[in-house]
Amino acid sequence: MTDEQYVDGLYGEDEQLVHTKKGIADRGMPDISIADGYGRLLTMLATMSGAKTALEIGALGGYSGICIARGLASGGLLTSLELKAEYAEVAKTHMTEAGFGDSVEYIVGDARESLVTLREEGRKFDFFFIDADKEGYPVYLEHAIVLSNSGAIIIGDNILLRGRTTDPAKEGPSVKAVRSFNEQIASDKRLMSTVLPGYDGLAIAIVK
Repeated sequence: MTDEQYVDGLYGEDEQLVHTKKGIADRGMPDISIADGYGRLLTMLATMSGAKTALEIGALGGYSGICIARGLASGGLLTSLELKAEYAEVAKTHMTEAGFGDSVEYIVGDARESLVTLREEGRKFDFFFIDADKEGYPVYLEHAIVLSNSGAIIIGDNILLRGRTTDPAKEGPSVKAVRSFNEQIASDKRLMSTVLPGYDGLAIAIVK
């Protein structure tokens, strides 16, 4: 038994999230939702920060969206960027089934373009979750900092890439991009941060 399996075993099944994962699998979508333990952490951090506006980069099937929405302040709104329209539809279905259909908006298309539009519109957010194409992580981080309210939380998932990040023999574009993201999270003077190595790694930063 791994440490992660032990920790997950302390908690009973979350029926809504189990249903969401089944819906993702039944549609043949990849099984890459955030780990259960980190899903709980998303809810906790959103709650603790009092976040009312959240931006998610990468919706997949709505698992992380539900976790974030559960922690948002009353009347809060999650804006979710998703490349694939069919994934956004699945995510919207699961969010609605979880009672958050009126608390989320989806913007379909290339996240880089969507982020530029959000900046042009003067949008600001209290909470960010980055879980999309890894080559885009450094770009997404910089956009998040610019789009953030003071004290906003920025979270990046899968920053260990199942061991590839720490393997010096791995030099692919995704690995290089995630290493750059991790180094910026750790050193950027605008941020206070930490990196958690459990599951597949999670970076957490607060915008000063």
